[in-house]
Amino acid sequence: MKRFFGLILLVSSFALNAQSNTDLVKHFEAYYKQMKAQGDIQGIINGMTHLNLLAPLQQRKDTLAYLYASEGRYMQALNTIGIEKSASDSDIALEVKALSLKSLKQVDLAIGFFDEIFKRKPSAVVAYELAELSLQTKKMAEAEKHVAYGLANAKADMKKAYYETQTPYEVSLKAAFMYLNALVVYNKDTKANIDAAVDILDDTLKTAPNFNLVQLTKNELLRQKQVLQEQATKK
Repeated sequence: MKRFFGLILLVSSFALNAQSNTDLVKHFEAYYKQMKAQGDIQGIINGMTHLNLLAPLQQRKDTLAYLYASEGRYMQALNTIGIEKSASDSDIALEVKALSLKSLKQVDLAIGFFDEIFKRKPSAVVAYELAELSLQTKKMAEAEKHVAYGLANAKADMKKAYYETQTPYEVSLKAAFMYLNALVVYNKDTKANIDAAVDILDDTLKTAPNFNLVQLTKNELLRQKQVLQEQATKK
């Protein structure tokens, strides 16, 4: 008889816990919805964290990681979804991993995820990321390939933002690819190709006169050219 009553109490406990868990899920779903309505990002993160604990779903985990990444909390984003590659990764998960790893200077790892994004849905925007990262890692053939794709596929309404000045500015994505093309040409031979790179930079400035980074790069290349000429004269 004692065992029978013990079994009843155990079953009742499971039922109460299940009911309690369901109520908690409903509560935090309402909480999450309210935080979204108020635009409270930390509240949204808290709500999604509780939902992910109470009723784990990969979609919720991806959303939570995306929220962290959108706030610049890249380590938390990666701690949420990891850095492993998986064929089952959602598009959001790939984007979070790629951008977070790039922001944390894990360039080689970031390239792998940008590559996967590009395979799923090729775009000039992703090609720019790949070209830029390939330049950073001195993978000139890869950089050249992605620059060529970008120059051929960048649309007139696509923009690229730059932040090296106190006031951020935008240029056309095609102008951004022209700039990367100049860097590719220069890096193939940093002495013989200065003039060719400067010519591309000049063409870029014609299409985007406000492209400050191009002007800075051009000035630096001309300075290098002058140094080389002075060294040659001394010889």
